[in-house]
Amino acid sequence: MTAADINNDSKRCFGCGAALQSGDTAKPGFVPASALKAETAICKRCFRIRHYNEISTVTVDQNAFVQLLSSIADTDSLVVAIADIFDFEGSLISGLHRFIGRNPVLLVANKMDLLPKGLNWNRILNWVQQQAKAQGLKVEGVALCSAKRNVGFERVVERIDQLRKGRDVYVVGATNVGKSTLINRLIRDYSDMDAELTTSPIPGTTLDAVRIPLEDGKAVIDTPGIVYPHRLTEVVPKRVLSKLMPDKPVKPLVYQLQEKQTLFFGALARFDFVQGEPQSFTCYVSNSIKVHRTKLEKADALYAEHKGGLLSPPDSEEWNELPPLARHRLFIPKGKKADVYVSGLGWIAVNGESGAELSLHLPEGVKYAVRDRLI
Repeated sequence: MTAADINNDSKRCFGCGAALQSGDTAKPGFVPASALKAETAICKRCFRIRHYNEISTVTVDQNAFVQLLSSIADTDSLVVAIADIFDFEGSLISGLHRFIGRNPVLLVANKMDLLPKGLNWNRILNWVQQQAKAQGLKVEGVALCSAKRNVGFERVVERIDQLRKGRDVYVVGATNVGKSTLINRLIRDYSDMDAELTTSPIPGTTLDAVRIPLEDGKAVIDTPGIVYPHRLTEVVPKRVLSKLMPDKPVKPLVYQLQEKQTLFFGALARFDFVQGEPQSFTCYVSNSIKVHRTKLEKADALYAEHKGGLLSPPDSEEWNELPPLARHRLFIPKGKKADVYVSGLGWIAVNGESGAELSLHLPEGVKYAVRDRLI
């Protein structure tokens, strides 16, 4: 589906964007034949996600997504790029401007409700601007919000109004950054439509573009989330997502470590303080993730014996679904105020400035980085 198709195809599920059909119950977009006449019908899959919290196994066609994203360059539109502040680097679309041409970009950092309370939002805003620039993303504006909690949403709408100038608005982002939740806020507050997009903690809920008409004849278009396999949320068993993805403000965990000590984050990741002066490290991860401290010399044996038990999630029936852990060596220079960031998990703030040699053990392919401190 391209940008041109969006205006021509009305027989689509309003929840996920899949083409509606009544011929095959196993394929996306199935509805009973009688429901095809409804103006804002939702498919069987969306119905079961909404009412039964069912886990869907349907995946997004990433080639079709790239085709849709690339076709935006042929339009005159405002592009709203949604990023997850809790997984900022992992949720940005790499090389966005290659797809959207010269269309202006508003960057919205969503899920601010997950950060500890009492933070200075202006400092977070400056950090987002600097990180976006470092990632090569040129933006016309930046806004912070929590669409779920309706915090900062007025500022997002204000910036959209300032930048839209009578154009369509394309909302893009990786899976589970909160695109559909944000658009549902727009529908509730600024549209008379009696329908909502389907939301779910399971990646890939939106299967195709969904067009929401505006009063001036233009539209907001929700696009499927691009799947980045470098995010831990994409490689864990789906049953682990509810623990891995926080749904309330994280409680920072501070550990005073000596060199040759290790922190396990369930059986999902391992952090080694290999060498350096004693110092503290602050962990920002979901409150449901159990952190276990041990000596480095015992770490391998502890993981082999207790993964899926003492070290969980995943539990004993799920841990073998993870890719094997790969070791990565990191060096924090003296004077550097740094975060060790793991896509989909969170980050560990290095509080000392005396330098440190560290190791990360992550499922193969998961993205990590040393970055400037967020908090």
